[in-house]
Amino acid sequence: MPAAAGASTLTFPALGTFATVLVTDPAALGEAHRLLAAELAAIDAACSRFRDDSELSRVNHARGRPVEVSPLFADALTVALDAAELTDGDVDPTCGQSLARLGYDRDFALARQCTDPLRQPPMPAGGWRRVELDRGHPAVRVPAGILLDLGATAKALAADRAAAAVQAAVGGGVLINLGGDLRVAGDPPDGGWPVGIADDAGVETSTASVRPRQVVMVRDGGLATSSPLGRTWRRGDARLHHIVDRSRAGPPGPAGAPSASPPRAASARISPAPRRSCAASAQSAGWTNSACPPASSGGTAPS
Repeated sequence: MPAAAGASTLTFPALGTFATVLVTDPAALGEAHRLLAAELAAIDAACSRFRDDSELSRVNHARGRPVEVSPLFADALTVALDAAELTDGDVDPTCGQSLARLGYDRDFALARQCTDPLRQPPMPAGGWRRVELDRGHPAVRVPAGILLDLGATAKALAADRAAAAVQAAVGGGVLINLGGDLRVAGDPPDGGWPVGIADDAGVETSTASVRPRQVVMVRDGGLATSSPLGRTWRRGDARLHHIVDRSRAGPPGPAGAPSASPPRAASARISPAPRRSCAASAQSAGWTNSACPPASSGGTAPS
């Protein structure tokens, strides 16, 4: 699929998936890349479940003690808890243990290399209402034994933040795509940004290799698609994926790749369309959330 006329684009690996930035002003691409990379580094240091030095790891291993956190982490947790409340717990950030019991206890590239049968029974989410967040003096307390996983919303939040930062710095039109969590800002190309959506992409799919089944034009807001089709692994005879059904602490049944397009990428993650086919998300590479979302004007790729 041809790119938006006159737009410049750059794609690079990030957060266990890919990051793509498009700008309508070719001269702004270098600065846009720098700002996006800085935002991704910050969100990874705050929210990665697989970095020992991340804020999330400190919170998860505090054994029930309060932990002081950065404003960024507080924002990310606020978005996750808001998502849990708005979805009546369908999108629950306390699903870290559920994912670990399914074998997603390390970066995805490593997790999929282990094919031994699972040795522990499934575990339901710990319960998002038990998480305590003090936003006045940013601090978090999570009961011992509960593991947070912010992947269902943190990557989308990063797309929202990056799009706003890039547009404020360079002007013009901007599209940020983080493994399928997409946000646009500023004035789009004539007719909007063409975004390809595929429901049969694999985890190695990129915006260059995918063949989208449909193209939508996005002029503002965000877009995200969730599916269990891309980020999968095997343990024994079981084929597993990163979307967890809270009622049974395991993957739900087969589903397609529903999309949602509200004002923000983080909102797209919790809209009714994706929720109907995936009860509780936990995503992105080495972390947490969606699976076969849209890409930029080049097509689609999984998160």
